Amino acid sequence: MKLRFVSAGAAQALVHATARAAEVEVEGSFGAVGAMLQKLDAGESADVVILTRAQVDELARQGRVVAGTVADLGAVATAVAVRANDPPPDISGEAALRAAILAADAIYFPDPSRATAGIHFAKVLGSLGIADRVRDRIRNFPNGTTSMREMAAASGHPLGCTQATEIIATPGIVLVGPLPRGFDLDTTYTAAVDARAADSKAARDFVSRLTSSQGRREREALGFR
Repeated sequence: MKLRFVSAGAAQALVHATARAAEVEVEGSFGAVGAMLQKLDAGESADVVILTRAQVDELARQGRVVAGTVADLGAVATAVAVRANDPPPDISGEAALRAAILAADAIYFPDPSRATAGIHFAKVLGSLGIADRVRDRIRNFPNGTTSMREMAAASGHPLGCTQATEIIATPGIVLVGPLPRGFDLDTTYTAAVDARAADSKAARDFVSRLTSSQGRREREALGFR
């Protein structure tokens, strides 16, 4: 069996882990939620859609996903990462976070126009009053997974920020922790069956498995709260 996804990159590792356990083939698009919504708007086909709760609720209102299948995977923290062999910085508060960012010679985060974490972290840099000071050090990529993979291969002393699930899923980097209170952001990701699903029953079964109470421990291990 094969299911097609249009999904937030934050859920990619969980989708693939669930698919392996269910012996289901997965294909489709995973990436920044803004880009994924554009793909759906442009007509890309899917069996299962995973986006933010607000986006899925709007799709359900429009009849583009099956309202009765809408289910939350959980919330994901926007978090800080470093390479696996680098010492984790203190990010416990505003001053510590500012110092950690200023100490980095490159700052990796996803597209600040279409990715949830990228949009938020760009605002954090502004709130900290350091956006102009670090502008030349910023390294943006289309999504969090790509950003973290590029950071893992970087030299020097980089720091990254994206969704915790994408950090946990990327070899060569480690999760330092969520952004501190006052700069934090938790995003709830939600799955639903696309109204145009080629195999509606298989898609429903997968969404049920993906969001089941029995799967809570695996979701937590992969970065969902």
